[in-house]
Amino acid sequence: MLFEVSIVISKTAKHTIAALTFLAELPEGRFAGAADIAEMIDAPPNYLGKLLKTLADVRLVESRKGKAGGFRLTRPPSEISLIEAVEPIEHVSRWSDCFLGRGCCSGDTPCSVHVRWGKVRDAYLDFLKTTSLADLAARGSISAG
Repeated sequence: MLFEVSIVISKTAKHTIAALTFLAELPEGRFAGAADIAEMIDAPPNYLGKLLKTLADVRLVESRKGKAGGFRLTRPPSEISLIEAVEPIEHVSRWSDCFLGRGCCSGDTPCSVHVRWGKVRDAYLDFLKTTSLADLAARGSISAG
């Protein structure tokens, strides 16, 4: 299949990043409910709840049940990179496949875009590794739009 690997971030990853950015903007120690987060970032509540559970499973967020419960970050936003946020959802660190979908593509037998795709992929992964939730929260934008 042509163009099997997509560099465009998925809607799911956008919602994940938006939810975590929303949590990053909360006062330290405060919890926010999944429904409140979903409303603020314009995401379906049940869907967002599942994403937040996935993030709780990998300990990016803490969840608490009850009236004062919800979700909060487990570490300061400056210590959480975007790759940590999207990896459990997108598995971007595995993006080593051929851009053109050819199974035989490698450094020894490259396709016509192998080198250029590698540069784009590596730059994108570097961006995710070096950008923190604090960087996004500083911009004041939480929309997944």
